[in-house]
Amino acid sequence: MVWATWLHRGWQRWQQRRALRRGDPAAIPEPLWQQVLAALPLLQALPAPLQSRLRGLSAAFLARKRFSGAHGLVVDDSMALLVAAQACLPLVYRGLPALAWYEGFVGIVLHPHEVRAPRRLTDEAGVVHEYDEELAGEAMQGGPIVLAWPRVLGAADGEGVGHNLVIHEFAHAIDLRGKPLGQPADGCPPLPRGWLGLAPAAARELWRRELAAAYNVHRQRVVMHEHFGAAAPWLDPYGASAPAEFFAVSCEAYCVDRARLAAEHPVWTALLDALFAHPQAPDGPDALAAISAAAAP
Repeated sequence: MVWATWLHRGWQRWQQRRALRRGDPAAIPEPLWQQVLAALPLLQALPAPLQSRLRGLSAAFLARKRFSGAHGLVVDDSMALLVAAQACLPLVYRGLPALAWYEGFVGIVLHPHEVRAPRRLTDEAGVVHEYDEELAGEAMQGGPIVLAWPRVLGAADGEGVGHNLVIHEFAHAIDLRGKPLGQPADGCPPLPRGWLGLAPAAARELWRRELAAAYNVHRQRVVMHEHFGAAAPWLDPYGASAPAEFFAVSCEAYCVDRARLAAEHPVWTALLDALFAHPQAPDGPDALAAISAAAAP
């Protein structure tokens, strides 16, 4: 009887792992899912079919990743699922195949506080500066992704603006996918085959051109606000520090409030629509040109 019970439990565990890996929404217990929804208002606005798809994506994500806590932090199921749901939100329209965008790493480390990371910088005069930088999160080639747990919680509702730490760091992971070891994120992730109906070289050229245009507009808005008293842009000013950061903060804002991002950056939002397969994505360059023309002053 004891042997039979052990076999039954082993069979149940195998079935559960299999259900998780194939993205079965029911693999996540309903009370646990409802707990995470309650903690993440931005998910509550999703239609029920998208919530179910996100639940399945989160299950498959959890089957593929390994969570750990640093400095004694114990990561429980609800904490892991809260991270998974946010990480999978940008992929909700593309579905399970898009989890391949996160295949470059396995580990996710949650810290009980912000992380102090040593930095070494050589300035234009050749002088080397060493310092510690406090980080809420970091994505590295090959992983792990590091997140400060209090900031994960604080970013759950977008903090009233387009902020979300988890989406920010996973956007960097999307950006780093397929890049040679040592090449930093640059805001130009690999584009899906047939993106906007273009050949790969033309697609990359279009992406880089529109990224540069949107990034420069954002930088100008930040400068005008900080130095000349103009209204602050809604998009996080940190995005003005580098194209890679502009891509990451754009992905945050896109998932938190797509309509608001589109009001400030209509063409760039349309490119993100095409990247993430949003139903309103343009179907080709002509449709993109029409959006650009409509946005022109």
